[in-house]
Amino acid sequence: MELDPDDIFRDEDDDPENEFFQEREATKEMVVYLVDASPKMFSTTSLQENQEETHFHVAVSCIAQSLKTQIINRSYDEVAICFFNTREKKNLQDLNCVYVFNVAERDDLDRPTARLIKDFDCIEESFTKEIGSQCGILSGSRDNSLYNALWVAQALLRKGSAKTADKRILLFTNEDDPFGSVKGVVKIDMTRTTLQRAKDAQDLGISIELLPLSRPDEEFNVSLFYTDLLGLEGDDLSLFLPSAGQRLEDMKDQLRKRMFKKRKVRRITFSIANGISLELNTYALIRPTVPGTITWLDSVTNVPLQSERSFLCADTGALIQEPAKRFQSYKNEDIKFSVEELSEIKRVSTGHLRLLGFKPLSCLKDYHNLRPSTFLFPSDEEVVGSTCIFIALHRSMLRLKRYAVAFYGSSTHPQLVALVAQDEIVTASGQVEPPGLHMIYLPYSDDIRHIEEIHADENNEASRANGDQIKKATALMRRIDLKDFSVCQFSNPALQRHYAVLQALALDEDEMPEVKDETVPDEEGMARTGVVNALEEFKHSIYGENYDEEKEFETNGKVTEASKKRKAIAENAVQECANYDWADLADNGKLKDLTTVELKYYLTAHKLPVAGRKEALINRILVHLGK
Repeated sequence: MELDPDDIFRDEDDDPENEFFQEREATKEMVVYLVDASPKMFSTTSLQENQEETHFHVAVSCIAQSLKTQIINRSYDEVAICFFNTREKKNLQDLNCVYVFNVAERDDLDRPTARLIKDFDCIEESFTKEIGSQCGILSGSRDNSLYNALWVAQALLRKGSAKTADKRILLFTNEDDPFGSVKGVVKIDMTRTTLQRAKDAQDLGISIELLPLSRPDEEFNVSLFYTDLLGLEGDDLSLFLPSAGQRLEDMKDQLRKRMFKKRKVRRITFSIANGISLELNTYALIRPTVPGTITWLDSVTNVPLQSERSFLCADTGALIQEPAKRFQSYKNEDIKFSVEELSEIKRVSTGHLRLLGFKPLSCLKDYHNLRPSTFLFPSDEEVVGSTCIFIALHRSMLRLKRYAVAFYGSSTHPQLVALVAQDEIVTASGQVEPPGLHMIYLPYSDDIRHIEEIHADENNEASRANGDQIKKATALMRRIDLKDFSVCQFSNPALQRHYAVLQALALDEDEMPEVKDETVPDEEGMARTGVVNALEEFKHSIYGENYDEEKEFETNGKVTEASKKRKAIAENAVQECANYDWADLADNGKLKDLTTVELKYYLTAHKLPVAGRKEALINRILVHLGK
């Protein structure tokens, strides 16, 4: 196989940039939804849109919404749904009062499927007939339904290792004292065995989370039993109910997006000097979201296809069994290379992080950060003492206001990086930012473009703004500045529509979920008097008082085609606008009967924005008319 000289040093698939965007099955999450099905869960808790709502409905709705988004959010994660305090029983241990809900062709703990979601959406209609509800732990009975439920959930989470999977039990209940009806020694014994069962599960790496469901006039009392089960104490106890309520709301209103949990991406060695090195874990704090990869399916069986590649001899057509060898022609001779030799040729870096020195923080500019940084945190798993060295280095960098310059990269993508120390930020509600180092990937000289070179004139001088123009531009930016801005506030509308279409197709839904585009301009905000005045002052400072936007000239002095077209549209809008009595239409509420094109006649004639939906256009006309 002949080598391509331009391709020999191409980046390989294991580039460190790509690994941040790949969800690996080795770091999946296993969740068991444990739902209390006692009669108390079916009592009415509130009215939503003139309909009675029960705690059981709240729990089922949260789980259904979570399942719908989980296929998109975390494709490798596995779930199981388990009811306890039920009339019927269905579990491998054959324990009373526990029913594991599942569908055909699926394991009890497995990835969510479209059929599971569709059947679970109808669970409330068939629950009483097929599963049934019964009172929880009763006096005189030795059945401990909560103990049995934890046992079944622990058994469901038996597969997989705690090192490669995050195992959780999510418990939905409105009963804060499950042993309230039991008295004496029996209660003490049941409480002890249940707490021991929960501790056994936690010792196996299974975390138990409680989502309490409270009545409006009756608060869930965690201290009666679940404080000991969850191990809550101090501030954690006081903050538990507010945080649990927030988690419940988050489950109801989940956004369709890929969720990348803050799992460590890789472990690297940080070499300092004189043989001193420490071990660091790297974390990707932010990453772009893209649609899922395409999976080719068999047209008959709908089973995923597995692609295979084979090499055939060009002369004989025979299948080549031996691995292909690469060669490069040099002076009429073919120089052969093995795969190992090519890898060694490409090897520039060992993949370790090596310290080069320190510089003042003032030397690091904003434009040096070309792509999302990586967060570094110490680990003592393999190199004991890494945390102590890291803390000493971290504190010194903060105190001296220095950042470290280091060499890092894979064999195909070596580069210099800046290590910037971040101090811990703690508020009354807990930790906001953890202490650690941000690894910022520094650009090469070719990556920095000087704007003066692009806008220079014949004398190699770039035009610069004067003091008044800078002042007006600053005032405009302050007017339109978004307070407490975060990129997480806005979702990608194209991706949201993509996921909505997939959900509608998979679940055979008649209507596609509505997608709200949060990236469209805030027309009402931009139309505020302060913003409009600041914008006009900025335009006047740049173009002057007598600037006519319609008079656009090319370098040869001719009017552009775009200017002619806009002028023709404006003249036509003025003529059409005169055919309507806009004040009468506004007073009688008949603007909604006009088409969008007709409404834009008025807006264009009065030089108002024409973007937005029909309701926005009508509101803009009413505001202009003073109605």
